[in-house]
Amino acid sequence: MAAGLMRQLAGDSVDVHSAGTKPGTSVNGLSAESLREVGVDIGGETPKLVDPQLVRDVDLVVTLGREARVEAVPGTRFENWDTDEPSERGIDGIERMRLVRDDIAVRIRALAEQLEIAHLRR
Repeated sequence: MAAGLMRQLAGDSVDVHSAGTKPGTSVNGLSAESLREVGVDIGGETPKLVDPQLVRDVDLVVTLGREARVEAVPGTRFENWDTDEPSERGIDGIERMRLVRDDIAVRIRALAEQLEIAHLRR
């Protein structure tokens, strides 16, 4: 979700990669549906495992949720976003995914602003 939302917001100004620490075999259908509602299509994406070389090559790695762990490497900044988990409040299905999407979207906008500020200072 985060990668799709960042691509929508930043376009080609930011290289975005998506991977998981425990990727499934396909994109979550409800996740994809909630993103389509805001104009983001991840239907063609395939879940993939985090590539250690890519982690070394990028400036920033963002992990989502409490369970995601990526080993830190020198020179790469790491952030963990402990995202909202509506299922803990009994909210499931598409409603859950919309809340997760919206939480991630707020964080993406803030990150995009930080990246723009960093870009302007160079």
